[in-house]
Amino acid sequence: MHRPVLLAETVERLGVRPDGVYVDGTLGGGGHAEAVLAQLGGRGMLFGIDRDVEALGRCQERLARFGGRFKALHGNYAQMDVLLAAEGVTAVDGVVLDFGVSSFQLDTPARGFSFMTDGPLDMRMDQGQALTAAGVVNTYPEQRLCDLFRAYGEEPSAWRIAQRIVARRLERPFERTSELAALIWEVKGGRRGRLHPATQCFQALRMEVNRELDGVEQGLQAGLQLLRTGGRMAVISFHSLEDRCVKRFFSAHEGRWVSQEAGGACWDGVLPAVERITRKAVQPGEAECLENPRARSSRLRVVERVADVGL
Repeated sequence: MHRPVLLAETVERLGVRPDGVYVDGTLGGGGHAEAVLAQLGGRGMLFGIDRDVEALGRCQERLARFGGRFKALHGNYAQMDVLLAAEGVTAVDGVVLDFGVSSFQLDTPARGFSFMTDGPLDMRMDQGQALTAAGVVNTYPEQRLCDLFRAYGEEPSAWRIAQRIVARRLERPFERTSELAALIWEVKGGRRGRLHPATQCFQALRMEVNRELDGVEQGLQAGLQLLRTGGRMAVISFHSLEDRCVKRFFSAHEGRWVSQEAGGACWDGVLPAVERITRKAVQPGEAECLENPRARSSRLRVVERVADVGL
């Protein structure tokens, strides 16, 4: 069973209204969606969006007991405004975004996300897209691979790993997760701490294949535009780059009133305006991290859309 991270903290701060309309833009295993649906009344509604058709199928079964209060939509959360407009919805009371990879994806060898089990070097969340992890590893130039591992994986051995990948693929292309994991293990000299040596490179490849950072700001903007005044957006990130982007976005929309020399004040910020519900990122407690180690790096930030009074 998929274990959603920061579940209680997210639902509590989302302030679910029984008759509200909500969007889970990254449906995944359906844990956050289920918790929101449990608080909705007969007039409430939740739309669940995901790029992974397998995830949508599982969630339709898991959430079938909620009947018409739940509807699954295939697509990217970055286009949630377009997807909901097609359903006749132009305003919602809450948005949930969880940028993590679901346990189903990580634990299914055939999806190729994990270095712990052998599988095809795939990593696509949307299996209809063309680019795979094998495509990245076998075609990207050495410098581009190095930059990728450094930027998305913060991998200190990025250059040596990129060099070895390029040398090895001249003999035969990479096809399996085990092949790449073994090469990285060899380059880094085995495990030297809590993390497997391939952790950071596999993370970087997953983020590249799925263009995860590309859609973050677009998705935040789409969600914020959908929110009614008083509606809230809860965002869970796992990578420092994602969290930095979320923090910057929310700070820009929080804005502030700036006094003018000639008197009065002017608004310095981006509209629509928000108020932060969480002043600092909420992190999982020790008990959750022990029960679910994948939650360790998660960070939750929540804002509420406020009226643009006087602007």
